[in-house]
Amino acid sequence: MQFRIGNGFDVHRFADSQEPGATITIGGVAIASKRRLLAHSDGDVLTHALCDALLGALALGDIGRHFPDSDPQYRDISSLLLLQHVMKLVKEKAWVIANVDLTLVAQEPRFAPHEVAIRTSLANALGIGIDQVSVKATTTEGLGFTGRKEGIACQAVVLLQRQSAA
Repeated sequence: MQFRIGNGFDVHRFADSQEPGATITIGGVAIASKRRLLAHSDGDVLTHALCDALLGALALGDIGRHFPDSDPQYRDISSLLLLQHVMKLVKEKAWVIANVDLTLVAQEPRFAPHEVAIRTSLANALGIGIDQVSVKATTTEGLGFTGRKEGIACQAVVLLQRQSAA
């Protein structure tokens, strides 16, 4: 088999109260927000979904299996560090990333102004070109928990290609 597809999904809810100067982390980029996301780690919903997609393509379970929220060593950890660990597994299994496609689902904040920074951050963390990383955002037109501004969701799809023998 020369290709594998992985799918990932993650959700984090917002804290109930607003915090002046609050930020959320998306794809390793700090973004101003009215409320922070609740999570054991840094709450980077996009990077978590990406980790799940990569692990799924490798048939290695999910992010919770590798980085359980019951383990204090992962408290407030940067999700980019988790992604680095997952990328070691990708390389050990002799796969390379062909592309990643990520869709954020949220009413707020707006992500368009941060798209290039997020793509650049992820491309650097993955060791691939920015042209291999797609990041887009959508709303649910006020429907559901994201529409009610209770949280953020992310869908991730990755395509892995078998690494060529050198």
